[in-house]
Amino acid sequence: MSIRHPIIAVTGSSGAGTTTVMQSFQHIFRREGIRAQVVEGDSFHRFNRLEMREKMKEAEASGNKHYSHFGPYSNLLEELEALFRSYGEAGGGRVRKYIHDAGEAAEFGVGPGNFTDWKDIEPGSDLMFYEGLHGAYVDGNVDVARHVDLLVGVVPIINLEWIQKLHRDKKLRGYSQEAVVDTILRRMPDYVNHICPQFGVTHVNFQRVPTVDTSNPFIARDIPSADESMVIIRFADPKGIDFPYLLSMLHDSWMTRPNSIICPGGKMGLAMQLIFTPMILRLMDRKRRA
Repeated sequence: MSIRHPIIAVTGSSGAGTTTVMQSFQHIFRREGIRAQVVEGDSFHRFNRLEMREKMKEAEASGNKHYSHFGPYSNLLEELEALFRSYGEAGGGRVRKYIHDAGEAAEFGVGPGNFTDWKDIEPGSDLMFYEGLHGAYVDGNVDVARHVDLLVGVVPIINLEWIQKLHRDKKLRGYSQEAVVDTILRRMPDYVNHICPQFGVTHVNFQRVPTVDTSNPFIARDIPSADESMVIIRFADPKGIDFPYLLSMLHDSWMTRPNSIICPGGKMGLAMQLIFTPMILRLMDRKRRA
C-alpha cells in the first residue's frame, strides 16, 4: 500500500461484470478531476491469442483439459506485483495493452489478439486503477493484494456469471454455445483454486443475485435485468461505514449482517458512487497531506 501513489483494483472473472464497475469508477474519477493510470488485467496474460491456443492444445494432448487464462501459469503475476510495487513506491512502472478487436487494432497499430510494446507509465497520475482477474491474487511466491489500497470484488452468483458469459461470447464474439460451455468447464479448477480465494481478501464485494429462475443457465434467453436482481454488498471491515446513511439513500435496502447490505440491482451504480467516492477522496486527501 502507498500513501503517495494509491492503487485501486477491481477483480472478478470473465463475465462477472467488472467492466461495468470500471465505468462507475471512471465517473468518479472524471467528476472529482482525478487522473487515473488504468491497467487492464488482460495485458498481463503470458501469451498472445495464437500462443494461448497452442498451449491449450499441447496441454490437452498431454491429458490436461483445464489449461486456462485463470491460472497463474498463463499470466505474468510476478510482473504484475512488480508493477504495483514500483507504482506504490515512486508512481512508475511499465505497462502494455492487449488488443481485443479490430477497433483497438486500428487505434494502436497491432493486430487483434496481440500486445503492444511495454512502455513506461507517464508521470503525473493521481492513482492506479486495475481491472482484471488477479488484482487480489496471493500465493506462496506472489502477493499482489498487499500493494493495493482499495480492493473490490465483483462476484455474481455462478449461474448468472455463466449466463452473462454465454450471451457476451455468443453475441459479441461469435462463439458457439458448445465453445463457451467448453471454456467454462476448462476454467473451473482454476476458478476454484485461483479466482475464488481472492474474494476473501477484498475490502468490498458486490454480488448480484437474480430474482428470476436461472436454474439452467445454458438455456436462458436473456440476461436477468437489474430490476430482476438484488445486490449483496459485503464490507470486510465495517468500521467507519455509515450504514444508516447508505440505507437512507438506497431505498428498499436492508442489512442482513453487521457488514452486509442488500439493495435492488438497479441501484448498484448509485451504491458504488455513495460507497467509493468518500473512500477515493480519503485516499486523495492522504496523498496531498503526504
